Amino acid sequence: MTKVDLICIGEPLFELSNVGTGQWQSGIGGDISNVAVAAARQGVRSAIVSFLGDDPFGDEIRRFWSAEGVIDDNVETLSESQTGLYLITHNNGEHQFEYRRAGSAASQLGPEHLRDTIFQNVPIVHLSGISQAISATARAAAEKAIEKTKLSGGRVSYDPNLRLKLWPLEQARRVILDTIKMVDILLPGLDDARVLTGLDKPDDIIQFFKDFGPTIIALTMGEQGVLVSFQDEVRHIPAPKVKAVDASGAGDCFDGTFLSQLIEGRTVSEAAIYAASAAALSVQGHGAANSIPKREAVLALLQQSGGKI
Repeated sequence: MTKVDLICIGEPLFELSNVGTGQWQSGIGGDISNVAVAAARQGVRSAIVSFLGDDPFGDEIRRFWSAEGVIDDNVETLSESQTGLYLITHNNGEHQFEYRRAGSAASQLGPEHLRDTIFQNVPIVHLSGISQAISATARAAAEKAIEKTKLSGGRVSYDPNLRLKLWPLEQARRVILDTIKMVDILLPGLDDARVLTGLDKPDDIIQFFKDFGPTIIALTMGEQGVLVSFQDEVRHIPAPKVKAVDASGAGDCFDGTFLSQLIEGRTVSEAAIYAASAAALSVQGHGAANSIPKREAVLALLQQSGGKI
């Protein structure tokens, strides 16, 4: 069996991004797929656990993963289901999403599909709030994945990735906060965190989440950089100054590159510095996965900006 460093569980999606009047660029998205690709482009062996539909979109996603080196041994194709897709449009510099995912193949993932062998000797398993929001069975699968990861000695990484089009706020808040009590690495975005906690200041948000128990927290704040918490230290990591074209998937890029560096033995601060540079590079192109940088580009930006890891 192929050695795996990082498993991502959730929903891959096919992407159409509007890059000009009447012009659409296809790509591959879905938060957990983006995280797996971001890690793979840094040299980490990442894998997906999910379902795809028996359609051209699912076929294209598999081809993309194969080219990227993302392992899909535990992704099943469902003959009677469709692969979810989404569209990215832009308005005054802001990206907007529209989804076609109801009843997607990935939403049919359940705890019964998670074999114990999937989690053996895997250092980190990554989930998100979207992994939980797409269906009740997927939510149960996420809970079972956390349980199996803990039993196998791995660490659980979690990005709340709040999507209120998928579930109501009160349910989302209850499930997400209960999940945070069980995870080791928490990777929230500032906007989501403000909605979930009712707090405004990043330092207050960090303390709120620390009380739930995660040993590592990286609060991403867009142009304002990242606030990381580990052991008894809270540190601000500034973001490189770049001209943003499309921020789609920037948080996922941060997550995947951050986890890749932890897997390679970097300190939390070093991992955050690296991931902040990777995310800055990712916003300079269109699409979620298309713009995720490879290791060489990240190291070049770090050298140029004087960042040290």
